[in-house]
Amino acid sequence: MTETPKYKIVLKPTNVEISAAAGTPLRDLLFEQGVEFPCGGHGRCRGCKIRVLEGHAAINDAQRSHLKPRELDEGWRLACQCHLSDNLVIELRQWDAAILSNDSAFAFTPRPGLGVAVDLGTTTLVAQLLDLSNSHVLAVRTALNSQARYGADVMSRVSFAVAEKGQKKLEELIRSQIGKLINDLVFAAQVDVHDIVDVSIVGNTVMYHLFCGIDLEPMSHYPFEPVEDGIQVFDAAELGWALAPTAQVRFLPCLGSFVGSDITAGIIATGMHESNDLVALVDLGTNGEIVVGNRERMLCTSTAAGPAFEGARISMGMRASTGAISEVYLEDGEMRLRVLGNTEPRGICGSGLVDAVAYGLDQSLIKPTGRLNSDHRTGSGERGWLLSPPVTISQTDIRELQLAKGAIAAGIHLVLRQWGAREQDVKMLYLAGAFGNYISRSSAIRIGLLKFPLDIIQAAGNTALLGAKIGLFMNDDSLYDSIRSRTKHVGLNEDPNFQDAFVDEMSFPDNSG
Repeated sequence: MTETPKYKIVLKPTNVEISAAAGTPLRDLLFEQGVEFPCGGHGRCRGCKIRVLEGHAAINDAQRSHLKPRELDEGWRLACQCHLSDNLVIELRQWDAAILSNDSAFAFTPRPGLGVAVDLGTTTLVAQLLDLSNSHVLAVRTALNSQARYGADVMSRVSFAVAEKGQKKLEELIRSQIGKLINDLVFAAQVDVHDIVDVSIVGNTVMYHLFCGIDLEPMSHYPFEPVEDGIQVFDAAELGWALAPTAQVRFLPCLGSFVGSDITAGIIATGMHESNDLVALVDLGTNGEIVVGNRERMLCTSTAAGPAFEGARISMGMRASTGAISEVYLEDGEMRLRVLGNTEPRGICGSGLVDAVAYGLDQSLIKPTGRLNSDHRTGSGERGWLLSPPVTISQTDIRELQLAKGAIAAGIHLVLRQWGAREQDVKMLYLAGAFGNYISRSSAIRIGLLKFPLDIIQAAGNTALLGAKIGLFMNDDSLYDSIRSRTKHVGLNEDPNFQDAFVDEMSFPDNSG
């Protein structure tokens, strides 16, 4: 039998070397190195672009459709469409992804043993190992969600799970990956895996279904209501995890539809369920979640903001990684840029886009309608604004940001109205998640994303992970039951005023007067 030849790949600029058999999909190899596949590897986007510096990678029809002849001649390829057939030296467009963990202090009751808290995100995973006797974090591990090769957003995963009958595969992938992360934590902390007595997991509603093995079909169509959304408890052994014999794995409960247990955890982490004042929690992302309330009652909702906040669907958008413009500001009368990694800019991430548009509004480069005053043209001939070669913001990019900010702003406004309150009645606004942690609050106010005083807007960090850690110290589930009983899910699609509110919020504030 002829042995299948092996080839070597060298990744630039990290100089990581990979060896694999001929015919291996590059998608499988590069995903482990942090390359993302936004459309699930179907060749429908340009998100997984790589540049072949040495060697040969074949070109197919999908690449001819999405890459220009000049790009193909320069060695650019779509990684999801290539299989290994030669020794390669590849330049990656994506690397050094920033993942937000949490090391905040919190009140707790000591207990024996070790615990693991997991924030299961659509894109990233964060896991922390805790000593339950003192709440000290012994080790932290982060990773890209291994399901992401089947789609970057939740609806892509739902489609793969339901339409392509892939739910079992996604379930097995994530259970196995979290098990490996736990083993990595144990190795890093040099502890006995059998001392782990509790694992607390939080995530959005789709991640909840895909970990727990609950049928996703109801989430694939209107009214998008899950059959089950309560706390799920597993024996570690049934997941194939070699923890303490009595160890339990708990996936915390969701709040309804697309408001998951990461938001339940956020409520606990911020203490809004104990607040006498009216407070709000907003998690900014592709699916923005909003909670408004106090100790008496809470309203929650989700709104499809789109991926602009995460740099997707932006002509030169990228995640917050090396080469991304992350800040744009005025200094000494000139525009200044901050580029992650202190290198030449390659693109722009969500926080940089918000800053740039805020700057453009202040400098009258962008009108309140969102129209560019600049006559600069992008490579495609579209009107655009050159920030720093080669990074340009196009008219379409600004429209994508308007869609995202309009959805969030309209959602906040309508939930407050259903509560019977206005923005000025809110005493504290918590911004959760990575984007909420890095976005400039003043820029968010300038573009009309948030309509609150600057001094009440607080970047709360990874409240999902903090809430999961607090969950390790709970004696029972009564708090979750209490929060769920006090929280009403509001469907914005059922609000007759949503479309008008959304259109009103699309424009930017006019500060010219």
